[in-house]
Amino acid sequence: MRKVTLAFSAIVLVFGLNSMAQAKMFMPEQVNSGVSVADLAQRHAVHWVSVGQIKRSLQNQPAMAVGFDIDDTVLFSSPGFYRGKLEYSPNDNSYLKNPVFWEKMNNEWDKFSMPKKIGIELVQMHLKRGDDIYFITGRTKTKTEAVTKYLQENLHIPADKMNAVIFAGDEPGKNNKISWMREHKLKIYYGDADADIAAARALNIRGIRILRASNSSYQPLPKAGRFGEEIVINSEY
Repeated sequence: MRKVTLAFSAIVLVFGLNSMAQAKMFMPEQVNSGVSVADLAQRHAVHWVSVGQIKRSLQNQPAMAVGFDIDDTVLFSSPGFYRGKLEYSPNDNSYLKNPVFWEKMNNEWDKFSMPKKIGIELVQMHLKRGDDIYFITGRTKTKTEAVTKYLQENLHIPADKMNAVIFAGDEPGKNNKISWMREHKLKIYYGDADADIAAARALNIRGIRILRASNSSYQPLPKAGRFGEEIVINSEY
């Protein structure tokens, strides 16, 4: 009986070692460095720029006023918009005209918004330069809002450097951001949408494109670089 047990143990051991060998055998060897999602976004020959390159382009220039769009530019805010669509108009986008949705979005649901890494980097770069920063959004204005506080805290802006968010609204066929850009004498405006770049171009402002994340609720995705504008590399997150 002892011999049978020893023989069975030996067979199990052989099969175990063989399985381990097979596991190692089927492990693919590394043939190149691979590619990340961020790398894939850099394949096209458009005008890519880094935060460092933007900073260097501003050397020896005095402090200036710069502007940022909010949604898909400095915040990934799709969770709030997705919830709004499901709750108020699951079959269409009429929730975007619903004041109840905007009250929720501007006061509560940004707690589900994720600050974009690129937003933090750009804001901090401009703060160190001494630039004045304005956030101009196409969101509908509401009686109260918590967006200013959320941005100030999550983009790490000192309270005394934070300007209240400007709600320009989003009327079809009308770009209300232009008047605000002109009023604050912006020199640079960052945005993810074609309308952001067009508004900057209309005022001869340097419009710099931020990539919209591919899983954004704001579809279809814009064609970055279509106007020959600068595009911030790795700015989709």
